[in-house]
Amino acid sequence: MTTPVGTLLSGRYRLDAQIGSGGMSTVFRAFDTVLERPVAIKLMHREMSSDSDQLERFRREARAVAQLNHPHIVQVIDAGEDDNTPYIVLEYIEGQTLKDCIRRKGRLPIPEAIAYAIEIARALEAAHARAIVHRDVKPQNVLIDSEGSAKVTDFGIARTLTEEGLTADGRVLGTTDYVSPEQALGHPVTGQSDIYSLGIVLYEMLTGEVPFRGENQVAVAMKHVREDLPDVSMRRPEISTALAAVVDHATAKELERRYQDAASLAADLEDVLAIETARAGDATGEATTVLRTLPGSARRRLPWRARVPRLAVIALLLLAAGAIGAVVLLARDNTERGTRPPDIKPQTPGLHVVALRSKAAHDYDPFGGDGEHSDEASAAIDDDSKSTWSTESYQAGALNKPGVGLYVDAAPGVAAQRMELRTTTPGWSGAVYAAEDGPPDSIGGWTKVASLNDVKRSQQISLDTAGKRFRYYLVWIEKLPEGGENATISDLALLK
Repeated sequence: MTTPVGTLLSGRYRLDAQIGSGGMSTVFRAFDTVLERPVAIKLMHREMSSDSDQLERFRREARAVAQLNHPHIVQVIDAGEDDNTPYIVLEYIEGQTLKDCIRRKGRLPIPEAIAYAIEIARALEAAHARAIVHRDVKPQNVLIDSEGSAKVTDFGIARTLTEEGLTADGRVLGTTDYVSPEQALGHPVTGQSDIYSLGIVLYEMLTGEVPFRGENQVAVAMKHVREDLPDVSMRRPEISTALAAVVDHATAKELERRYQDAASLAADLEDVLAIETARAGDATGEATTVLRTLPGSARRRLPWRARVPRLAVIALLLLAAGAIGAVVLLARDNTERGTRPPDIKPQTPGLHVVALRSKAAHDYDPFGGDGEHSDEASAAIDDDSKSTWSTESYQAGALNKPGVGLYVDAAPGVAAQRMELRTTTPGWSGAVYAAEDGPPDSIGGWTKVASLNDVKRSQQISLDTAGKRFRYYLVWIEKLPEGGENATISDLALLK
C-alpha cells in the first residue's frame, strides 16, 4: 500500500505522517481541518477492505470502541470511508508506547509499574462492562501520554483468529508474548484472557523482559499453555510477596484460579501500591497520580506524607509554629496508623505476610445461620487497629452453639506457617482450621492446624499445615472470655 501522506480524507482529515502499522491497518498522525486539532487516523489496508468480512469487523470495532468513554482508553472521535477505504479517527496521544518505555528504561520502578497496571486494569474493567474484550493487551497497545498517564488503544484484533487458533489458514496472530493459554488454543476468549495478558505486561514492567522466549510465535504460545511462569520474585527480589501474589493470580493458567474480573485485579493492585509506597516511604511519577485515586481502604496503608498533599504539609508546618500541641497529636495519629498495628509484627525474620484482598474476610456461623456481624468482617484485615470484627453478643457470656468464627480467603492458596492475631477481648479459646476448597459448610469439612487457648491481646500462632497449600483459614471461637458477652478480632495476618 502506497503511503498516502498529504491525502485529505473526506475533505477534512489531512494525513501528515505514518506512526504505526498492523495486519489490518496503518495509523497516521493527521490534522482535523474543521476543528483545527491533531488526531490519529487508523486507515484500513486497501487489500483488506475488499473482504466483506474484514470490512465488517473494522466497522464493528469503530462502533464498539466509540461506546467507551474512559480516561485510560484512547477515545474514538469519528469513523468513515474515503474512496472505499474505511478509517477510524482517534484522539492523538503525544507520547510513547509502554513498550518503548520498557525498552528505554528496562525494569520500571516498582510503584510506577503497579500504577500503570492499575490504569490498564481500570480501562479493561470499563470495556468488559460493555462486553468488549480487547484480545490483544500488550505494551505496544498502551500509550503513555505527555503527563505520564497510560491509555489503552487498538481494540481491533480479528475475532476469527482467536476462534480458530494460531495456525488458522496459515495466518499469524501477531506477537504471542502476552497471549493467554485459552487464546493460544483457540478456546473462547473472555475478559479473563485480557487479565492474563495484563499480568504478563506487569511481569515485563517489573523484570524488563517477557517470561518466555522461543524459536517462533507458536513455540512461545505453547509455553504459555504448558510451562510455569518463571518466578517474578527471582528476577526482581525486592518486590513484595503481596505483589508477587498478584502476578501469580493474574497469570494462573486455570481460569478458576485466575482473577475473575478486572475490578478484582485493580482492587488488589491498589492495595499493593499502597503497601509498596509504605515500604518506600514515598512515591514519584505516575504512582503519585494514581495514589490520589485509591479508595479509603487502600489509602489507610499509606505513610502520612503520602496521604497528605505537599502544600497541605507546608501549611501544617506553618501552623505548627503556633500550635505545637497539634503537631504532637498529628504525630501520634500517624504512629498509630501504620501499615500494621504496633503490637503486631508480621515482618518475622524468614517469613512474609500473605497478601489478602480487602474483602477476603468473612464471618462463619454454620450452626446458627444468622451470621456474626458479616458487615464488620473486613475490619479484621484492614490494618487499622481501631476497627474490629466482633461475634454477636451472647447472654450470660456463653455460646449457645458449638462455635462461630471468621475465615479469610487466601486465594489461590498458601502453605501458611503462622497466624498473628490481635483482639480487644482476650481470654477466648478455640482453634484454627484450614480448607483447600469451599469454604466447607460444616466444621467437619475443615482441617485443624492449631489450637487456641486463652488468647492474648496480641498472639502468634504456629500453624501445622505440613507444607500443604490451603485457600481458606478459619479462626474458630468455641469459648468466650470469662464474664464476656462476645469475642473480637481487630487484626489477623497470615505468614508464610
